[in-house]
Amino acid sequence: METKKPQAPKAKKESKGFRGIESAFAVIVCCLVVALIVFNYVLGNPENFEGGDPVKGHPINMLGTIYKGGFIVPILQTLFLTVIVLSIERAFALVTAKGKGSMSKFVINVKAALAANDIAKAQEYCNKQKGCVGSVVSSALKKYAEVEANDEMSKEQKLVAIQKEVEEATALELPTLEMNLAVVATMTTLGTLVGLLGTVLGMIKSFSALATSTGAPDSVALSTGISEALVNTAFGIATGALAVISYNFFTSKIDKITYAIDEIGFSIVQSYAANHSK
Repeated sequence: METKKPQAPKAKKESKGFRGIESAFAVIVCCLVVALIVFNYVLGNPENFEGGDPVKGHPINMLGTIYKGGFIVPILQTLFLTVIVLSIERAFALVTAKGKGSMSKFVINVKAALAANDIAKAQEYCNKQKGCVGSVVSSALKKYAEVEANDEMSKEQKLVAIQKEVEEATALELPTLEMNLAVVATMTTLGTLVGLLGTVLGMIKSFSALATSTGAPDSVALSTGISEALVNTAFGIATGALAVISYNFFTSKIDKITYAIDEIGFSIVQSYAANHSK
């Protein structure tokens, strides 16, 4: 009888950690639900109004004043919450992308290992660092070892192959780094425009209250219209400002990561060119 050879255990794929929320639409829907609950049950609580009437009663605190902003308020709250959630999501994703250790120290260590032509040591640093930076550099080092053992390629072809591997690995990781930033960038304009829409609607109500047939303005309608205009203006500005800060902050972080990858990739190519005659 033939004895079956024991099969080697399959290598487990390493978890790359948190890469980001793929569906920004799901985040927006969840934020909308939360905003509606807050608007109706927290801001619209009868205790926030004189006489316990959210419709006709005057607000007695800030929560009631915000409620008087009208139906635009939950929309602006949705946009504001979306920016907050996606900013937190990007923060976790970029921390994972950078890896476990200091990225600047990792760059220095890898460049020192390459200068000493110690590819194994450089690979060891990549295995410790992990994240997308370690993944890209590890791919380039594997290509380095692959072309080094290839006697059919010329030196120029090998250098091109290593450079191409760095570019391809970076291109695969970059969309993950920039995930959902387009939504945050959209909120910078959308939040301001929706806030402006609420301001215009509030001013229309205010002028309608002034244009009464009896000549005496409706003070309740006038104050409601002014509250709606000011609340929506404040929410719109806050949403746009937070979105701009978040987008610029994370864009600068991504630029640092891609710069580190490019720097190490250039060092790998230069190391091969300096240490090999063919």
